[in-house]
Amino acid sequence: MKKTIAIVLSMVLMFAFTAVTFAAEKAAAPAEKKEAAPAKKAKTHEVSGEVTAVDAKANTLTVKSTKKGDIMLSTDDKTTVMAGKDKKTLADVKAGDKVTVKYTEADGKNVATKVTIKAAPAKKAEKKEKAAAPAEKAAPAPVAAPAPKAAPAKKAAGY
Repeated sequence: MKKTIAIVLSMVLMFAFTAVTFAAEKAAAPAEKKEAAPAKKAKTHEVSGEVTAVDAKANTLTVKSTKKGDIMLSTDDKTTVMAGKDKKTLADVKAGDKVTVKYTEADGKNVATKVTIKAAPAKKAEKKEKAAAPAEKAAPAPVAAPAPKAAPAKKAAGY
């Protein structure tokens, strides 16, 4: 009888330790996945400056920034190029354009996600023409004063 109790007790303890071991392995597996995910996530950056070089065939763009210096960026199919509200292509970007680029840094490579071409400032000659144009226009006609409102009619007594 003592042998039977000893055998049953040892079997119960063996199953208990096995269950604890499997539970510990399952808990460790999700922790490893969580640690690996942030390592793959790319950092997002933004740079503003002047375009110094564009190679539409190689899908590259170089931006000269006052803060970060020259930054070479690659583009892909997911990269959007915008000028105001108009969608453009990398071929529309020219050297000397002022741009703001949002990009991700992954594996030592900068990949542009969005390129925004800033509107070029108006030239001085165009500004002078625009300033002279309003002066040449005739003075606007005076606006007629609104007519006074009529007093409301009085109602007869008893109504």
